[in-house]
Amino acid sequence: MHAGAPPDRRKHWGWGRESAQLTRAQLEAARGEVRTRLGFGGDEVEEAVPLARVELPASRITPPASLAEICADDPHSRASHALGKAYRDVVRGFRGRFDNPPDVVARPRDETEIDAVLSWCSDEGLAAIPYGGGTSVCGGIEPRLPREYPGVVSIDLGALDRVLEVDGASQAARIQAGAPGPVLEDQLRDRGLTLRCFPQSFEFSTLGGWVATRAGGHYATRLTHIDDMVESVRAITPAGAWESRRLPGSGAGPSPDRMLIGSEGILGVISEAWVRVQERPSYKLACGVEFDSFLAGAEAVRELAQSGLDPSNCRLLDPAEAALTQAASGESAVLVLGFESGHHPVEGEMAIALDAARAHGGQPGEVRATSPPEPRRGALRAAPADNGADAVDSWRHAFLAAPYLRDTLVSLGVLSETFETAITWDRFEDFHATVMETARAAAGEPSRVMCRFTHVYPDGPAPYFTVLAPARRGAELEQWDEIKAAVSEALIAAGGTITHHHAVGRDHRPWYDRQRPDPFAEALRAAKRALDPAGVLNPGVLLDPAA
Repeated sequence: MHAGAPPDRRKHWGWGRESAQLTRAQLEAARGEVRTRLGFGGDEVEEAVPLARVELPASRITPPASLAEICADDPHSRASHALGKAYRDVVRGFRGRFDNPPDVVARPRDETEIDAVLSWCSDEGLAAIPYGGGTSVCGGIEPRLPREYPGVVSIDLGALDRVLEVDGASQAARIQAGAPGPVLEDQLRDRGLTLRCFPQSFEFSTLGGWVATRAGGHYATRLTHIDDMVESVRAITPAGAWESRRLPGSGAGPSPDRMLIGSEGILGVISEAWVRVQERPSYKLACGVEFDSFLAGAEAVRELAQSGLDPSNCRLLDPAEAALTQAASGESAVLVLGFESGHHPVEGEMAIALDAARAHGGQPGEVRATSPPEPRRGALRAAPADNGADAVDSWRHAFLAAPYLRDTLVSLGVLSETFETAITWDRFEDFHATVMETARAAAGEPSRVMCRFTHVYPDGPAPYFTVLAPARRGAELEQWDEIKAAVSEALIAAGGTITHHHAVGRDHRPWYDRQRPDPFAEALRAAKRALDPAGVLNPGVLLDPAA
């Protein structure tokens, strides 16, 4: 087995690459800024436990000779594949706690090697966990499994990162599942095309991960999920290859694509997908619109969502979120509104949308042409936005830098957690009040609880709640458990979904089980038994491990 590592590896415990880790001097310099902005945190600086001091349990398995070349069990490989990127994951990695590392990390280079790894796992009863970019925030990749499994293999798809084929006539592309956002966009850019799917995890998350988790992307309306962009999917399962027919639409029974989209690795390893692409937008306008209150802004957003204008960006920030991201002073809510097209100018759509916003008390700022929001590889850091930036630029930078900031907040003693959901418009006002009250009570004082819309639909918004609180040093996991349970219970009890675009994983299972109908759960179990008879694929995600 090889133990080599690239010069700038991914951090073994948090977000980004090792070169992005702030020095102690930089963390000390950030203390005052955090206390000024939040009113808490920064009392002392802690540093992450270095990998050299991490003690991992010994690997329990040895791959067959035929797979040894693509397998690794060195400490960095195992630690960096042991946890996702939820707050509780980052805290445990920060403290050097890797209780459930995979025994081996396999890096297949093609479908034949994927099939060979799955055959090995099935024959030996080893858990097989598909791994894309490792950005799960819900326990989707952590080998948190019963001891009955004699070992765990993390199947890293990173070597499958190519755009294989482009159908210009149909505006579609066949892309391997392990391609991270910047990598696939770089390859499409040469042809003047884009997938235009930019989740907050874009820098590291992969196409296969987006498909497996039903990820939400760039567009705030219409093309909101990867579902809307998938033309067909191919996966390797223990029972054989699964590939759906390429079609623009079909009424031929339940869709095989839709069964794989959101399957979270329990039915097979997604190897590639045909996805709908489009011309890169050459016409782009954005504008920040201020409202006296979040609810007034929500009424404007509802009209826009039901207008048929389909803005590319329609994200509403409450006053607290607007202040934290420096999109506004904190006295008003801010709507980040945008239109784009690769075909025609969008001034007309923007003018109509701003008239609608004004009718609800909105005060538009300057309408500006904008640059593409996607980051290139290695381009992101948690630096503050330029002081001269407007609301749109400030919010965009804060959005893309947020995963880096979470690591810094852990060092400075700040708990951060998010909850994303969806609810119909008729229930939104009461729902919002209930969840905000529950989150504030669970987080205690002092704390910050804020809300924004990430996506909006004609029949309802997708509210995204953020909780910031002073961390109870040494008891962060218990504190997180309390807040997570209280807010998740409020979401489900009030009629929302437990997740809008962060998937289910292991952390959302208790509430997902209540959300789905029991007959559907049994049908899903039957599908898994047919495709994965040995029950080795990502046990505990969506379904309990097989007996």
